[in-house]
Amino acid sequence: MYNVEEIRADFPILARTVYGKPLVYLDNGATTQKPRCVVDAITDEYYSVNANVHRGVHFLSQQATELHEASRETVRRFINARSTNEIVFTRGTTESINLLASSFGEAFLGEGDEVIVSTMEHHSNIVPWQLLQMRKGIKLRVIPMNDCGELLLNEYERLFTERTRIVCVTHVSNVLGTVNPVKDMIATAHAHGVPVLVDGAQSIPHMPVDVQALDADFYVFSGHKVYGPTGVGVLYGKEEWLDKLPPYQGGGEMIQHVSFERTTFNELPFKFEAGTPDYIGTTGLARALDYVTTLGMDRIAAYEHDLTEYATRRLKEIPGMRIFGEAAEKGSVISFLVGDIHHFDMGTLLDRLGIAVRTGHHCAQPLMQRLGIEGTVRASFALYNTKEEIDALVAGVERVSRMF
Repeated sequence: MYNVEEIRADFPILARTVYGKPLVYLDNGATTQKPRCVVDAITDEYYSVNANVHRGVHFLSQQATELHEASRETVRRFINARSTNEIVFTRGTTESINLLASSFGEAFLGEGDEVIVSTMEHHSNIVPWQLLQMRKGIKLRVIPMNDCGELLLNEYERLFTERTRIVCVTHVSNVLGTVNPVKDMIATAHAHGVPVLVDGAQSIPHMPVDVQALDADFYVFSGHKVYGPTGVGVLYGKEEWLDKLPPYQGGGEMIQHVSFERTTFNELPFKFEAGTPDYIGTTGLARALDYVTTLGMDRIAAYEHDLTEYATRRLKEIPGMRIFGEAAEKGSVISFLVGDIHHFDMGTLLDRLGIAVRTGHHCAQPLMQRLGIEGTVRASFALYNTKEEIDALVAGVERVSRMF
């Protein structure tokens, strides 16, 4: 049984009111709320174990180090990586991609080399590569999509040339909800001898992910989107690739020996973790992953799928409703516009009814250009949302529509 009321009790913020109305939190694509066990784990470590990791011989430092490295093992197990050497802690998806773009670009990209991205990428999987375009003269090649929001895989295959060096693609679109067939896309790239980076920011909270089954070369995600704290994330990379890449930043922790003549670097994954890590944040992330593991990722996925289907059906009953992204495989995100009502107006008025949604271009302006719009209203669902909240959203949209 999936008891959503018991689950909601784990998230104290869901009981609060906004403008005198019960909070209906449907902005989970931006960040999720945190269960009490995550906040308690963070508080407990600050109060009872806090000490810098890896460097100290005293008891607290060793205990903090054990917790930090146990968190790395929790992440490894959660995504089924082969080794903890393949788990690099970062500040989030954005830093993970910037790390890879910098290190991979330094080692493997030169003028005229090509990077394949898709039409539906978040800015964080476009701009770092464009910075390389300005610095090194590389080229971006873009996978097109159809009007349903599905990538055109035949066109994708035709983008490969002898200059293709890496493919960078989102697992799940943060706007359309499209679940891209990344396993097949990875197989295609590997047939051309090209590695693949998968942006898993919108997939990790909603479905089981097995990086070995996908055969992903790199996979990135953020803690705060999977019920963990902000400011902590993960770069997974196959050990064979991480060994080849130069460090992203220099400083303490990532070195073996430093002299004014020469520096040698630490072993994996520490080569990419300069400075004091967010060892408190990694504990919170591990607790969040344990939380969703206990609930069961398959059960979460099934529950959210039913919720999204219900929301889609209900929203389509509203006159003038336009939903963007109706792929056959879709995650728990619905982006929409109603008639000529501006997305900002709709979101602002829904907020006055206690309903939190996201408005704007969602850091996906090239996708908005493809859709021929400036932005959308986005409702994104999580494991604690209910059909009653979707009914409140529908009633709210109908009320705002009548006002216009």
